[in-house]
Amino acid sequence: MHRRVVITGMGVVAPGGVGAKAFWELLTSGRTATRTISFFDPSPFRSQVAAECDFDPAACGLTPVQTARMDRAAQFAVVAAAEAVADAGLELAELDPYRLGTVVGSAVGATMSLEREYVIASQKGARWLVDNTHTSPHLYDYYVPGSFAAEVAWSVGAEGPAAVVSTGCTSGLDAVAYAAELIREGSADVVVGGATDAPISPITVACFDAIKATTPRNDDPAHASRPFDNSRNGFVLGEGSAMFVLEDFERARRRGAPVYAEIVGFASRCNAFHMTGLRPDGREMAEAIRSALDFAQLNPERIGYVNAHGSGTKQNDRHETAAVKLALKDHAYATPMSSIKSMVGHSLGAIGAIEVAACALAIVNGVVPPTANLHEPDPECDLDYVPLEARDRHLDAVLSVGSGFGGFQSAMLLARPEGGAR
Repeated sequence: MHRRVVITGMGVVAPGGVGAKAFWELLTSGRTATRTISFFDPSPFRSQVAAECDFDPAACGLTPVQTARMDRAAQFAVVAAAEAVADAGLELAELDPYRLGTVVGSAVGATMSLEREYVIASQKGARWLVDNTHTSPHLYDYYVPGSFAAEVAWSVGAEGPAAVVSTGCTSGLDAVAYAAELIREGSADVVVGGATDAPISPITVACFDAIKATTPRNDDPAHASRPFDNSRNGFVLGEGSAMFVLEDFERARRRGAPVYAEIVGFASRCNAFHMTGLRPDGREMAEAIRSALDFAQLNPERIGYVNAHGSGTKQNDRHETAAVKLALKDHAYATPMSSIKSMVGHSLGAIGAIEVAACALAIVNGVVPPTANLHEPDPECDLDYVPLEARDRHLDAVLSVGSGFGGFQSAMLLARPEGGAR
């Protein structure tokens, strides 16, 4: 019999504040953390806004050696993992290290460090043949995304399964799902799992500029991310990390650990259609939702909230609206659905895990976070997107969905655990 999986610890590094508490306060206030890019001069680019994390490695407990060695995304993951472990009340010394696993999702790996090292080695692109003696001794770690899982494993003393999941913008959801599966199948008792990305760099901004996926609303950065709004014109790039302590339900109960939520269902599909395009009927995402509901043996009418992918592109928001209608039928119109990307931007592979954190906190606190900047709904997006203000609502089960380049569509279901949420 498969074991049940629960979330007992959470750590978040997100735009607007470091830590799960600061993250939740931002979401429920409806404030936005989007602003003009400060990491480099954005003036040559079409889109010049992003949701940056105000992150000080030293203040977050990282040593100078760790800071010098690790890419920014790895730093996020290690800091978030430390918060999650402390939050769960885990005594790492008492755990069997071979039964402790790590899973980290990331879409673009060590982008910032790789670009920095290339600029140095190539003399800002002037040299085609580069001299590796000019680069950091940690360049190999930046090149291999598996280093993220290794860094988290070293930080918590995990010697069990370790993996990186990279499936574009569904990486966060898929990584949490894989971490849960390691427990469900008996390969681990505890997994520190989640996702991280720090993609706000010239190369990433240029790539999204080229396909006009990001917003050019540079004159109003705080209101640039507008999911489901009729005036939306692209997403806002973000960064961050969310890491969780996942445990077997019986183990968590034996040690008296407070539980945020139970992961009761997950499914993923690929549309096999187009690298960036989406079919308007949302069929593949709807199929992922239905499959996740079947796995959880959950009636769709129990879903009290849908955490939308809600990127703020015309195509995605309409596709996702159609998918939720197709999967939930009439119940879709009675279910609040919101996008936190309106406040914290789109952190690519990390956002799915950050959205899982939002879902778990929504269950615990009985609050649905809003969609900021939603003033004029797109007529083709006709569901309840919780505009502008958070809403009190008792939640037994929530659905989080993700959509990624390559045609990936993922759906995860979280439920209130037995005895009530943390």
